[in-house]
Amino acid sequence: MSDVEAVQKLTSAYAALRAEIAKVIVGQEIVIEQLLISLLSRGHCLLVGVPGLAKTLLIKTLAEALDLRFSRIQFTPDLMPSDITGTEIIEENVSTGQKTFKFVRGPVFANIILADEINRTPPKTQAALLEAMQEHHVTAAGATYRLDEPFFVLATQNPIEQEGTYPLPEAQLDRFMFNLWLDYPSFDEELKIVQSTTSPYQATLNHLLNAAEIIAFQDLVRRVPVADNVIQFAVTLVGRTRPQSSLASASTRNWIRWGAGPRASQFLILGAKTRAILHGRHTPDISDVQVMAGPVLRHRIVPSFNAEAEGVTPMQIIETLLANND
Repeated sequence: MSDVEAVQKLTSAYAALRAEIAKVIVGQEIVIEQLLISLLSRGHCLLVGVPGLAKTLLIKTLAEALDLRFSRIQFTPDLMPSDITGTEIIEENVSTGQKTFKFVRGPVFANIILADEINRTPPKTQAALLEAMQEHHVTAAGATYRLDEPFFVLATQNPIEQEGTYPLPEAQLDRFMFNLWLDYPSFDEELKIVQSTTSPYQATLNHLLNAAEIIAFQDLVRRVPVADNVIQFAVTLVGRTRPQSSLASASTRNWIRWGAGPRASQFLILGAKTRAILHGRHTPDISDVQVMAGPVLRHRIVPSFNAEAEGVTPMQIIETLLANND
């Protein structure tokens, strides 16, 4: 199959997948698209939203429609790293009486991981998951165990309750490709949600893509060509978030304490590539990078005291950067 045919197949599969997810999830079209972009870009997502917005249901539905193994980890203050990665147990051979150590795999050995309320657990346990996200393997007692591909982590945070939480440091936040904010549904969407969830109706989902097909599409994304001016726009945009850069404007120096690193530029281009082929185009343009700017940069910008005092949010800073190409 040629790359052109593969793009057409992915575009068709994307439309079918959106229709399949819509059997269960009402609305959230932008979030669903960004989740799929992250998955096909081999990235991970951090979802932020108040309770009851179907974050868990959305991720579970996505895993079912994609025919992938799903695992949910509820992060709590007493969760240990071994509760995520797995642990060694002593196993006795009944016939010989010989005892050996056996590694029992933890819930991280799945294709889609839901890390529910990741900021509820101490940094040591957070780091166990973040290492697996970065390296795609787990090390226990000197042995390395590869994680199955595709491997996709979606972590959730509740933006309201911050008491008793352990916020992710900026270096760990940087490992997430996207930071997605889920908003309240519209009035009409909430009507549909209540009607469907309070009736006997149970949706039956079809499996549309398997692991091998998703890996092939992930490889396809890497082969998508990008024009030099699009890459230059992405790198310039990221450079303008850094107060010490010659590209920085007066507003950047006033509102930003620390800007985004090179990983942001990489994710802007990967996200733009994926968005382009999901919409049936064979190469991204600057508008694709602009759409990716919010979810990629939102958690990579550290506002200054001036920005906080003026009530300026990271998203407002990004909108200003996009509007003023000085």
